Amino acid sequence: MPGNSNIVQTNRDKRLLQAVAQGRVIDREQAKAVAGFGSTTRVNARLLQLVRAGLLKRFFMGTRAGGTKALYALSRKGAGVAEVPGRLVQRKNGALLVGDQFVQHQLALNAIWIQAKFRLIPLPKVQFIRWLAFPSPLSKRIPLIPDGYFELKSGAGIQSIFCEVDLGTESLKVWGKKIALYIQLAATGEFEQLFKNNRFRVLVAVSSERRLESIRSAVRKHTDKLFWFATLNNINEQGLFAPIWRRPEGNEHGLLS
Repeated sequence: MPGNSNIVQTNRDKRLLQAVAQGRVIDREQAKAVAGFGSTTRVNARLLQLVRAGLLKRFFMGTRAGGTKALYALSRKGAGVAEVPGRLVQRKNGALLVGDQFVQHQLALNAIWIQAKFRLIPLPKVQFIRWLAFPSPLSKRIPLIPDGYFELKSGAGIQSIFCEVDLGTESLKVWGKKIALYIQLAATGEFEQLFKNNRFRVLVAVSSERRLESIRSAVRKHTDKLFWFATLNNINEQGLFAPIWRRPEGNEHGLLS
């Protein structure tokens, strides 16, 4: 279908724009995964064309190596083309972002979403069903706003999985409230009423081993169920479905399956 600014929009463009709406802000490698690009050169070229056409906004963030990398978010025009309402990221086009915790958190959460949806190869008999984000609390009874939620289907039925990404910015007091709300969600039947399933688990992805043990210890005071823990480095390097997950009790690493 023809577009403006000398760009012909493709089905893959629309798929990419819809994925950006889901992820809110993505980097090149995430764009490559969600749109099925096999070439870094091609994804770079297409992202630049979409920016120039006004369908994407581009800004930059510093890297640990001392350089910068480009990040992309949906523009209002792009949301119209993708036919999604889209919660637009309010960052200035071309800006250099410094210490932007929202963007860092969203990129980490996106890595989990992308692995859950597009990298199920280690679990060949498992199917990705859906990913949900929550702009408001789950219910009046449970004022909890999870970072994300996805469902997988296997021979055992539907697995319901909440995600929490922790970059070390929340206090353990905040975590104590969050733990209590998840336990309440499981114990009151509210989860079954909202999601039509009777069980769920909570994946907690953290920035360091030290932080993992700190939150794990806080959870262990209340329950030895529901929660699974891994570091973001292990998830990114070994995969979401690798044997990297720990429960509140014990030292064994398990497989998310």
